[in-house]
Amino acid sequence: MLQKFPKFLVSLSVLFLLMGCGATALVSTPIENIDNTPLKISDLTDTEKEHWGHLDLVADTIPGMSVDKAYAEIIKNKKGDKVIVAVLDSGIDLKHEDLVDVLWTNKGEKPGNNKDDDNNGYIDDIHGYNFLGDSYNEQLEAARIVNLKLGDAAMQAKAKALVDKKYAEAQQQKQQYEQIQQAVKSADAAVKKELGKDSYTKKDLAGIKTEYAAMEQNVGILTQMLTYEDSVDAVLEQLEKGIAYFTDQVEYNYNVGFDGRKVVGDDPYDIADLGYGNGNPQSTSEDESHGTHVAGIIAAKRGNGKGIDGVANNVEIMSIRAVPNGDEYDKDIALGIRYAVDNGAKIINGSFGKSFSPNAEWVYDAIKYAADKDVLFVHAAGNEGADLDDPANPNFPNDQIDNGAEIADNVITVGALSADYGSEMLASFSNYGKVNVDVFAPGDDIYSSMPGNKYEFQGGTSMAAPAVAGVAALIRSHFPKLTAPQVKQVLMESGLAPQAKVVLGGDASKTATFDKISISGNIVNAYNALIMASKVAAGNITL
Repeated sequence: MLQKFPKFLVSLSVLFLLMGCGATALVSTPIENIDNTPLKISDLTDTEKEHWGHLDLVADTIPGMSVDKAYAEIIKNKKGDKVIVAVLDSGIDLKHEDLVDVLWTNKGEKPGNNKDDDNNGYIDDIHGYNFLGDSYNEQLEAARIVNLKLGDAAMQAKAKALVDKKYAEAQQQKQQYEQIQQAVKSADAAVKKELGKDSYTKKDLAGIKTEYAAMEQNVGILTQMLTYEDSVDAVLEQLEKGIAYFTDQVEYNYNVGFDGRKVVGDDPYDIADLGYGNGNPQSTSEDESHGTHVAGIIAAKRGNGKGIDGVANNVEIMSIRAVPNGDEYDKDIALGIRYAVDNGAKIINGSFGKSFSPNAEWVYDAIKYAADKDVLFVHAAGNEGADLDDPANPNFPNDQIDNGAEIADNVITVGALSADYGSEMLASFSNYGKVNVDVFAPGDDIYSSMPGNKYEFQGGTSMAAPAVAGVAALIRSHFPKLTAPQVKQVLMESGLAPQAKVVLGGDASKTATFDKISISGNIVNAYNALIMASKVAAGNITL
């Protein structure tokens, strides 16, 4: 599901000290106990905020992935091999100034002739494929289960209980946001009239002296709102986003009677019903921004003086539009994975997930197919702030069933970090799990591309996964002989391992160290990963 959160809601496991690339140490970020790194006491600058995921813990006291350090000291001017990374997501703005030069192009297809020139089963798939056709707004899988009576009785009962609860909550939240919005608008108009001007500052507000209770209330409302944002306009923008978020839940996500799929024309619960969708994976509107944001994190054109720099410098982005504004269908994800594999992708980024998966076996089979073809699948851990090892908190797709053995060795599941090094380093929304989460990476307030040549901050494990996909692309580019399982192990074992406890799910009463909430206990580090990859490629380390 594409989650749009309003702001108001809201080990050194490898101590080899091997040397490589001249005098570069394998674990130099840092060599000593990571927890001795001093906490950052100053606020991040605007430049740091827009780039923090690329920074270095020791040099910047920010828990980034040392991407800048990797380019400066290891990659330098080396290009490596071209790597195709599939973004299995919502549509991408294929015209974006920071992405247009890094798009994958299917050279076997002739655009616009309505023919399958390369005989891959898909017509006019120039930059990828659109499995959603003209649809976008969708139900959550739980609502579909209730409506279509999918699965067994236990699944239906669980889904109905969730839908009934969440639908009522969304209605209530939408109403509350609308009430707050109206109160802020009214207070803003009254204060502007009182001051006799169209704009005002916090100082102006504080200077209003009145004996009228209504004006005192107006000043109180605005003063409180300005603790969240710097201006009333910004407050109203966030409230509008909140209303849109809950409106989507009421009208689409938890609306049992809504059918967003009917415009596509296929049976989404029949894996053999093929030939649907079209060859245009372009995002349909500015609201459909998720895939564009994810793609930018991985591969926005580096060094072009525009917007941002992606993690990877020699990547082609394949756009696969399969994730709507609601829960993705198992069929679309399974076919999307197979499309990526069959058309040359070496890495697939999956920044999506859901709690119910009636046809999970289709996706499991596709993941195994990707494993057989040596393709790495990078998946977001999810944004409920929950322990995925608890059976009550499933997150599909994954690479194991009921906390059992992995079904394939090509899946890496990523939780999210915030820029606040210390006890609050784990993003409050990030899921975690000793069995179900492999690593953590920057994912909170990440600045990246948006439709219409725009840029914006977004947060989620959806942002952490592409950060790791970008590092994986660097490894596969510069060390192309490494297999997907080797790349996965390099990413996991070369990371930094804080020993201090972090707050889980934003609840200060719940804390744990990273080794208790993930398999590796590590946070991904591009600098260390490239050096370890060089040692594996040279045969000096066996994984």
